[in-house]
Amino acid sequence: MDLSPIINQLTMISLPDIPLVKPGDDLADLLIQSVGILGTQLLEGDILVVAQKVISKSEGREVSLKNVVPSSAASKLAKIVGKDPRLIEVIIDESKEVVRHRPGLIIVENKNGLVLANAGVDMSNVRQADGDTVLLLPINPDESAAKLQDEVRRRAGVDVGIIINDSLGRAFRNGTTGIAIGVSGLPALTDLSGKADLFGRKLQVTQVAVADELAAAASLLMGQAAEGRPVVLVRGFVSGHPKGSARELIREKEEDLFRDGKQ
Repeated sequence: MDLSPIINQLTMISLPDIPLVKPGDDLADLLIQSVGILGTQLLEGDILVVAQKVISKSEGREVSLKNVVPSSAASKLAKIVGKDPRLIEVIIDESKEVVRHRPGLIIVENKNGLVLANAGVDMSNVRQADGDTVLLLPINPDESAAKLQDEVRRRAGVDVGIIINDSLGRAFRNGTTGIAIGVSGLPALTDLSGKADLFGRKLQVTQVAVADELAAAASLLMGQAAEGRPVVLVRGFVSGHPKGSARELIREKEEDLFRDGKQ
């Protein structure tokens, strides 16, 4: 059975009129209403790519640094990297381990296994009441994606895929790119091993990070600054591969040749 996607055209549209999200907001209702403003409705197989900050804000993942008391370990590391010790305390609390650090930068493995700067703790596009509010990643992005998918299915009567995306840097490339940190209702990682190439040679080890590719493409429409376009509708994606989760995209530590535990 040929499990390769048969895609001749993809349509991506940033959804209009998404308000600034607050804790407890009904995201499924906001998304369905926004699709309606486009003059269409959700169709079976559509994918909604939702910016991480929207999910985190709706889940109340904001923390005021005024309420954080840094530990001695956080204070020591803060002096090395030149950051607020309260911020470092939050980063440590969200992490399994510190992978690398230098002045101005701290890379960690967060509690979900993502290797990224600052454990994803961020102040950009976060409403500031006192100048000390930071936003954390969702506790379980795959679970958040699944819950949103279930709610959209219940309201709209169709199965859609959900990707929660975020912008991350990469160790050997400049710049950030969108990746999928939460996935539900579509393949995340597809394995093409054994499929023949143009000349009949079977592929040996070929995996495609499908959800990351969709997340990155959607990020082009979302923007990174004050664009205010946190949700993108993807239409036309077809795949015969099993549905998966973002957890499949994380390489296990013992398979990572570039992490040796040194700081």
